[in-house]
Amino acid sequence: QAVHAAILRHRFLIVRAKELRCGPEQSRRFYREHAGRARLWQPMAAVQCSGPMWAYILAHENAVPLWRSLMGPTKVFRARHSHPDSIRGAYGLTDTRNTTHGSDSPASASREIAFFFPEFDEQRWYEQDEPQLRRGQLYYSAKERVHRVLRAEEAEVT
Repeated sequence: QAVHAAILRHRFLIVRAKELRCGPEQSRRFYREHAGRARLWQPMAAVQCSGPMWAYILAHENAVPLWRSLMGPTKVFRARHSHPDSIRGAYGLTDTRNTTHGSDSPASASREIAFFFPEFDEQRWYEQDEPQLRRGQLYYSAKERVHRVLRAEEAEVT
């Protein structure tokens, strides 16, 4: 809940959100780029499948660097001392249990979005939905845990 609140407080738009559980095979596939670094890869995969988690698609101008800044350093000890107000500084437990993950580039974000949200059409979102978000009046749906565009017919009712 604290991470979700930080997302909203820092004015990210939540495009999609879902709670899920990763099994060991899914987790190994997600972290496959780290497979050659067993010391890092196995603990990260184990933590990811240790319980439920939330996956998000976030939107913001310069979303990737802004999210990475909000998360803080990967190393929790460093985060606690140099960025205590960051998500990892406030909530991280260890370097592998550091509370949150963030893509390191737009290309990684696209790959990770496709991994967790295979039904999401990123190109269609950029062509159709994103321009409406920029122009429209937004509201946050607490029930769905996402931002929506307030359509003209909805605006008349409220």
